[in-house]
Amino acid sequence: MAEKEIDATSGTETTGHEWDGIKELNTPMPKWWIYTFYATVVWAAVYCVLYPAWPLVTTTTQGVLGYSSRAEVAEDIQTAKAAQSEFLDRIKASSLEDIRANQDLVQFAVAGGRSAFAVNCSQCHGSGASGSRGYPNLNDDDWLWGGTLDAIYTTIAHGIRFTENEDTRVSDMPAFGTDEILKPEQIADVLEYVLSLSAKEHDATAAARGTELFAENCAACHGDDGAGNQELGAPALNDALWLYGSDREIIAAQIRRPSHGVMPAWSHRLDDATIKQLAVYVHSLGGGQ
Repeated sequence: MAEKEIDATSGTETTGHEWDGIKELNTPMPKWWIYTFYATVVWAAVYCVLYPAWPLVTTTTQGVLGYSSRAEVAEDIQTAKAAQSEFLDRIKASSLEDIRANQDLVQFAVAGGRSAFAVNCSQCHGSGASGSRGYPNLNDDDWLWGGTLDAIYTTIAHGIRFTENEDTRVSDMPAFGTDEILKPEQIADVLEYVLSLSAKEHDATAAARGTELFAENCAACHGDDGAGNQELGAPALNDALWLYGSDREIIAAQIRRPSHGVMPAWSHRLDDATIKQLAVYVHSLGGGQ
């Protein structure tokens, strides 16, 4: 047996390994570390026996205790649904006005509507419901089809220009240019008049010519003063809020060949209680009438 070499400086036995004149000391691991390591090995073995641990072809070992985190989550979900069922049943049985008159139902509906909005509506209207070009801002009081609870509910339930729902809201603006209802110079005059309604920079002479053209072709839907008509889904033209943009070129294009947005009818996908919650939530954003 080879004689043990002792390091002269530390007095510790060496392993016999040497690198560039540096010898490795044979220092044992601390007792506490070794005992801790053994404890973790024992704990792992016990865990594998008691809990699901080893993957098989289509499942896993179930463990003696038969514990399942999935089952625990499912149980928590069922408990939460049971707690919500009382409010959901009351919302199903209540009118929108009755819901608004009950503060507990309002709080529950707003919370539920916020969650439903994030899942179903935020993709178009934005996470904060501020909208974007072609998608209305739901925080202001500028409504195409009305901002009352009933009006919002109807819009959500039946959609806009959604052909699969027979009660969908429909309003199609004529294509005054492509259908040759107005000549290009007439469209230019109407454009100037529309710009004047919202106090935007415009040609006053052309706007004067466009006044009669607007009265003959546009006032029936948008009103004599351009205030719009929510029964027809005709937007107001006399404010600073524009669905597709307020640039001169965009407004002119909308007169020549208007864009018509489509919103799905959510009654095909969501139950009535959820639609009521959505209506209450949207109404609560600040622009509800």
